[in-house]
Amino acid sequence: MNQHHYVAIMAGGIGSRFWPMSRTAFPKQFLDILNLGKTLIQSTFERYASFIPVENIYIVTSQEYVHIVEEQLPSIKKDNILAEPSRKNTAPCVAYISFKLLQKDPEASLIVAPSDHIVLDTETFEQVSLKALDFAAHLKAFVTLGIKPTYPNTGYGYIQHDTLSVAEEVYKVKTFTEKPNLELAKTFISSGDFLWNAGIFIWQVKKIVQAFEQFQPEMYELFATEKELFNTPREKEAINRIYPLCTNVSIDYAIMEKADNVYVIPASFGWSDLGTWNSAYENMEKDYLGNAVTGDKVLIIDAAKCMVSSPEGKLLVLQGLEDFIVVDTKDALLICKKEKEQEIKEYVAEVKRNIGDMYS
Repeated sequence: MNQHHYVAIMAGGIGSRFWPMSRTAFPKQFLDILNLGKTLIQSTFERYASFIPVENIYIVTSQEYVHIVEEQLPSIKKDNILAEPSRKNTAPCVAYISFKLLQKDPEASLIVAPSDHIVLDTETFEQVSLKALDFAAHLKAFVTLGIKPTYPNTGYGYIQHDTLSVAEEVYKVKTFTEKPNLELAKTFISSGDFLWNAGIFIWQVKKIVQAFEQFQPEMYELFATEKELFNTPREKEAINRIYPLCTNVSIDYAIMEKADNVYVIPASFGWSDLGTWNSAYENMEKDYLGNAVTGDKVLIIDAAKCMVSSPEGKLLVLQGLEDFIVVDTKDALLICKKEKEQEIKEYVAEVKRNIGDMYS
């Protein structure tokens, strides 16, 4: 393993589209959504530990989740769990880990990845990731992994690339597009030069720090002023000063959409961002009527194509529904048409307005 290879796993999100199983106090990255015997963050950690030295794996999470990370990933050193004092999107998160690593290892190459994605073909994933690390180091480039789309998904961002490759299966990025409507997504698919944005980025830390200086000078100054305190006992107090002053902005918008040295590697390795109950449904085993079920006492009668989740030991009887999401927990029950899953976030907000924060 290359000692200059690092990964930062981002694990600070709330995962409100997986309500009521995912809650603010214990969000989806720490849950075994697919009933596989391990949580999403544990699967992500194992995936990277196969080709990145364990001591070079960092978790960037919210301060309130540090104890959960420590419990679920006992092999990670406490110093490798970076606590964000507030949620400011992904750009400050990337700046934090990049400035920290630059102080420690100026030759570091970094993969930045979400903690809650599914990858079924881990061997291909490792090959593509190592290829991206190699390309990023040799060409001083920013690389992202693009997933070859299989249908016009409106829940993903898209990456458009040049038709001619600059190296084997490496293409210059032309545009980044946020989640499109269905008609636009269909156009993207038919054009043949669009990929799903997996939100996985690879670069040398010294290059991304230079990009912050160029494209986000105010954020750059905040971190640069305090950089001598990183990797010291005073790092936490420095971060507590920096974060309140940071802009709430994604790394896509802050850097990737502005830089001119961004490349993408198209790949297929059984990827899903597992952002919604429907994406969980797609990745689970189903009965002969197309129902995906977790729970040991679920009885299905004349129901089809439903996503059903029930706590262990709790009896759930479901009759007559088709294409529904049914998620039961100890204190909340969601029954929602699958086609309305993008609105679950709004339902949670409605619960907070009318009933309070106790169920969010």
